[in-house]
Amino acid sequence: MILNRNAMGLLLTSLMFGLVGCASGGSAIEASQHTSTTYHSGGWNLVWRDEFDAPDIDVTRWEFEVNCFGGGNAEQQCYTDRADNAFVRNGILNIVAKSERYSGPALQDDDANYDASDKSKTLPYTSARLRTAKKGDWQYGRFEIRAKLPQGQGTWPAIWMLPTDWVYGDWAASGEIDIMEAVNLKARSDREGAGADALESRVYGTLHYGRNWPENVYSGQGYRLPNDLNPADDFHTYAIEWQAGEIRWYVDKVHYATQRSSGWYSQYMHDGQLITGDNDAPFNQVFHLILNLAVGGAWAGNVNDTGIDGRVFPQAMLIDYVRVYQCSISPATGVGCGAIDESAPVVEGHQTPNLNGNADDF
Repeated sequence: MILNRNAMGLLLTSLMFGLVGCASGGSAIEASQHTSTTYHSGGWNLVWRDEFDAPDIDVTRWEFEVNCFGGGNAEQQCYTDRADNAFVRNGILNIVAKSERYSGPALQDDDANYDASDKSKTLPYTSARLRTAKKGDWQYGRFEIRAKLPQGQGTWPAIWMLPTDWVYGDWAASGEIDIMEAVNLKARSDREGAGADALESRVYGTLHYGRNWPENVYSGQGYRLPNDLNPADDFHTYAIEWQAGEIRWYVDKVHYATQRSSGWYSQYMHDGQLITGDNDAPFNQVFHLILNLAVGGAWAGNVNDTGIDGRVFPQAMLIDYVRVYQCSISPATGVGCGAIDESAPVVEGHQTPNLNGNADDF
């Protein structure tokens, strides 16, 4: 879920998301190539969880974002804190996107000029976005979420992480970790080689990093479930294992992608000079979790059948649980507890550019 903290120009953002839609972390791998992990260390200690067993959303764990900002990439939903858009039922968190005109703040919640009473922007859909910032913040660990995803052209569910303190500056120099994203599930697939009747079924795991927008970069990997299963039909478990210098992605315990600090970087302004962060920056700081369901936007709206199919709404992302684990072997680094399939693809990423280099050369 690419985030714009500075009201990006929509044209440039659309171009950026056009690239993401075609290759948000590369083409989806064949699930049959990676059907089980080959190494299990164990040693994970559960340190934070929400099983959604209470009758209401636990506001000691989650904060609602309330705005019609549009994510900086022309998403068409207002995020609300209404029970219409987020509620717990039968032990399941429901995040619901609805077709309805709604007015709210034009700025995102952490903007210095944000006004919760502002009704200056109106959009045709509503949804919800929940975050754990200042309520659940972690450096390294295993993050595991069991979810059933929405379907239809224009749906964009995301389970992801942002830095809590933005140590290296604005997006994306301080990083973003996308545990799971999907767009337009069950719409016509635009995957290369897919048959005419094939339906969209890919999920993606992606990192965003580099410099502040627009000199940012991203890298990641797509994945399809075995036996042509679709993530919109049932619950599946999405996870990352994040340790110093390495992040791994999993679906239903299948390790399908790895990224390492040799393929990411952060460059940011310090005392008036552009400098390069430590070897594993920006993914060496504290991050928090975000759950949201966007509608449309420059990625979902520009791929598959394009646009938004209003007939499919309401749609919901269903969350069974969220669990966070710490590695007991080395809590300070997260190293030593991984479930690792050595044949899982290692995403190449991007090399650190020369500080005198032009962003166009990245």
